[in-house]
Amino acid sequence: MYYIGIDFGGTNIKAGIVDVNGNILIQGSVKTFSKRPYQEIIKDMGELCISLVNKAGLKITDIHSVGIGSPGSIDSRNGIVKYANNLKWHNVPIVAELKHYIDLPVFISNDANCAALGEALFGSGKGMKNIIFLTLGTGVGGGIIIDGKLFEGGDPAGAECGHLVIKMGGRKCTCGRRGCLEAYASATALVRSTKHAMKTNPDSLMWKYVNGNLKNVDGRTSFECAKMGDAAAKKVVDFYETCLAEGIASFINIFRPEVVLIGGGVCAQGDYLIKPLQQKVDNMYYGGDINPTVPIKVATLKNDAGILGAAALCLNR
Repeated sequence: MYYIGIDFGGTNIKAGIVDVNGNILIQGSVKTFSKRPYQEIIKDMGELCISLVNKAGLKITDIHSVGIGSPGSIDSRNGIVKYANNLKWHNVPIVAELKHYIDLPVFISNDANCAALGEALFGSGKGMKNIIFLTLGTGVGGGIIIDGKLFEGGDPAGAECGHLVIKMGGRKCTCGRRGCLEAYASATALVRSTKHAMKTNPDSLMWKYVNGNLKNVDGRTSFECAKMGDAAAKKVVDFYETCLAEGIASFINIFRPEVVLIGGGVCAQGDYLIKPLQQKVDNMYYGGDINPTVPIKVATLKNDAGILGAAALCLNR
């Protein structure tokens, strides 16, 4: 039996046919062209699924169900995208609409939730039942796995891990509050901190690294220059890791997971990020001197996380 996983984004719709072991049999993608009416977008989604089934030499009866990982606030119980800012979607009945094209059970959840499930079933969290997953990108997304099941709360839209406040009255967050983890630990926040450090340290190696142009600053700038010994860059990296550790320590205090997984481009730094982060977290969470260490690991599914996570949603349901 196979499952279809749909990684739905504002730029592309990616889909794949996945087996129970997390092997992708075939995958493909189409452009979202997000300014169109939602009916046209979902039609393309359905047609992509059908084309993959045909290309794989399968029948629709070989497919058990379809999972969708979508951006935004999701009513997973009723199959509705309640709000997706980048798509300008409000209360879109995506599941009911997709069933016009593919007559199978369809499940949907937030894309970060799906990524958490994918890592739990097929990635770095395989074999574990209690997992915190954070993705560090434009914002900070997250998913929580409790006793092997995705936690979505009473109103099945959770969890907004990036909006845990780590500093009262701190930086303004895009959500409207101040001091959220997202305002300090996202890749966007890292770039902002890097640019500020460069402006106040005109002799920093970071200027040479970006050829004197602030537009070239990205999530690698401070890390790569810190490795070369640049003092300003080291401060940026230390501050970033400390803020991220504050959030992770709070999640450990609340949920006591078996592992904390982090994904996103920043994780390409590997041990240069993970080792000091682990040390900071171990010194922060409650009972860290007597309780077992909660390991922090890099998520491993990477480019396939969206498809595998959406397929994992089918298995989890």
